[in-house]
Amino acid sequence: MTAIAGPLPESTAPRWWNRRGVRRLVWQVLLAAALVVAVGWLVGNVRQNLPRMGIEFGFDFLAQPAGFEIGENLIGYQPGQTIFRAYLAGMVNTIHVAALGIVLATILALVLALARLSPNWLLSKLAWAYIELFRNTPLLLQLLFLHITFAQVLPAPRQAWSPLPGVFLSNRGFMLPALVIEPVHLWVAAVFAAGLIGVWALQRWAGRRQAATGVRPRTGRAVLLLLVGLPLAVFVAGGAPLALDLPALRGFNFRGGHTMSPEFAAILFGLVLYSAAFMAETIRAGILGVRRGQIDAAQSLGLGRMLTLRLVVLPQAMRIIVPPLTSQYLSLTKSSSLAVAVGYPDLMRVYTVVTADTGRPIECIAVVVAVYLTLSLLTALAMNLYNRRIALVER
Repeated sequence: MTAIAGPLPESTAPRWWNRRGVRRLVWQVLLAAALVVAVGWLVGNVRQNLPRMGIEFGFDFLAQPAGFEIGENLIGYQPGQTIFRAYLAGMVNTIHVAALGIVLATILALVLALARLSPNWLLSKLAWAYIELFRNTPLLLQLLFLHITFAQVLPAPRQAWSPLPGVFLSNRGFMLPALVIEPVHLWVAAVFAAGLIGVWALQRWAGRRQAATGVRPRTGRAVLLLLVGLPLAVFVAGGAPLALDLPALRGFNFRGGHTMSPEFAAILFGLVLYSAAFMAETIRAGILGVRRGQIDAAQSLGLGRMLTLRLVVLPQAMRIIVPPLTSQYLSLTKSSSLAVAVGYPDLMRVYTVVTADTGRPIECIAVVVAVYLTLSLLTALAMNLYNRRIALVER
């Protein structure tokens, strides 16, 4: 018996309001409307009741002068500038810690994951002990331990340790040599950034050629020229200035160079050591998720262990690693708010001082929530775009 395909009779076709797409859109619109009404009711309730208690509501206080110091900031904030600039200084400090923490934690996590998978028994067990230790102790406890170590165990500046020439460790911080920035260095950085864009375009072109012809063009020399040759040529043409500002003991403290305060070192190292333990297990799980046959096939072609890892294992493992790694990046960014426990002037530290000075707790916490929400959404967006790029596409 043969079924006759064709449109459903008009009497049996679903009405427009019963179609799945229409129902989904209606429910989303209703949910969004309910959310807007709830937020509007909350804001209206707050604005109506706060004046009864003699409390003002608004964000005009951001333009008022701030009468407090932020001892360590990257934008040159000074007391007397606006509260908005103080918030900006705290936000930049938070981004500074989170960005450095993500990069360093990822590198350390990759090393730990490879050590866990190493056939060397001692190396594997040491990595396992590290991961278990840092995963099973509270982050706040680790931060306090590091802060006490850096601030009280290290010697005074006059007895500072110097493991390398120009590097000093004391309870005032870590003093490091700093490069004296010249205009040519900015040009070198700009040329290097342009080279990165050129390498990205070159690799896309090589990928298209490989898909069309089956042969991938050699791009090694062009990549070397873009990333090394051109920046080096600009550096030499600009006179090759390479002066270092070395820290030196003057009086009771060091002057010159770059100083990493004990508070910044405690929050940065704490976040890196703690987060890397979780990331390492994620990376190890992703590597183990690659089928053994892929590794055997690569080795049968003569690829060594490192080439097999770089060209075969990691590209496939990244499809497993990236989604949970995104959550750990977000967790690291939000955990940076614990910097207030060790005295580092991040966004939360500025929030507590501004709230005490202005008596505007609702507005102050709203600013903090908006900043952390924006940072989390931007991080998730970047990782989701990368995840979409490396995802398998069914054809």
